[in-house]
Amino acid sequence: MASDADFAARVIAWQRRHGRHDLPWQRGRDAYRVWLSEIMLQQTQVQTVVPYFERFTARFPGVSDLAAADEDEVLHLWSGLGYYSRARNLHRTARIVVAEHGGEFPRTQDALAALPGIGRSTAAAILALAHDQPAAILDGNVKRVLARYHAEPGWPGESTVLKALWAHAERLLPQREVRTYTQGLMDLGATVCTRSRPLCAACPLAGDCAAHAAGTVGEYPAPRPRRTLPERRTRFLVLRDGQGRVLLEKRPASGVWGGLWCFPELAEGKAIDDAVRALGHAPRGAPATLAPLTHGFTHFRLTIDPVVVEVDNSTLEVRENEGLRWYSAGDSTRIGLSAPVAKLLAALAIPSAD
Repeated sequence: MASDADFAARVIAWQRRHGRHDLPWQRGRDAYRVWLSEIMLQQTQVQTVVPYFERFTARFPGVSDLAAADEDEVLHLWSGLGYYSRARNLHRTARIVVAEHGGEFPRTQDALAALPGIGRSTAAAILALAHDQPAAILDGNVKRVLARYHAEPGWPGESTVLKALWAHAERLLPQREVRTYTQGLMDLGATVCTRSRPLCAACPLAGDCAAHAAGTVGEYPAPRPRRTLPERRTRFLVLRDGQGRVLLEKRPASGVWGGLWCFPELAEGKAIDDAVRALGHAPRGAPATLAPLTHGFTHFRLTIDPVVVEVDNSTLEVRENEGLRWYSAGDSTRIGLSAPVAKLLAALAIPSAD
């Protein structure tokens, strides 16, 4: 196996010739753009993130712009990326950076990791990519590269395996050209040492890769142990008035779809008419049930039964103090919507604002 210095040198040389250099967050390399991209890229592919990143930075070009924004607009621009706690934490962190750090991100790993939504690896990425400061990262792509290179057994979600991978990452970290090295490790995992069909012939580390030598690349890293996701079911109450508007309810800040605008949920055993009246309306005609929607979360799979109830026109335009608002096709207000709600709005011919 190559020396630690040789490992880093080969990654750096490969990155200069074959790595990615035109990603939108590589323009400028300031801490804000690096932080934003790292949060967006958590559990999300680059090709998905790019348009979101460009829309986000066009609207919020700096951390002070994001800090001054309304949460609804932040969540609106995030709609579709999923894992919405990331967006809420982005907003919280931006406000902390402005209020407590003078609009500048801290320059130490501990101070960065103390901010909402920033863990050890994300903090290191900010230091390495924005400031060329030695700090080891361990995102999903890097875990795969190191697990194969060292033939490290086990699933990286296990604490003992994760600890071993962190030890490798720290030991191999060079003290110079850290930005290029860090980007190179990420790019190797993303474009060469891929989860399936890795391009070992194009890898600068193949000559010393333990898994490649043993012909067991596909065995590393070990997959997450299989598990059956529990099934849950709920009903969405879609109140629609004569103007084609629908009633939306803001979700609590924590939990599923936290802070997003959704259709009210019908509790188990709750009568539809009673639920409609509790929202201040009387049903007009019989309710209609639409085709179920399914939505997958990390820990469960949800089936949604939408129930459409026509109601009389309401003179009450907005009840945001009660977490309720009317939404229509002509509504230009930017609000955060969950993916199933956006699908239902489209099915009802009520497109969400761009």
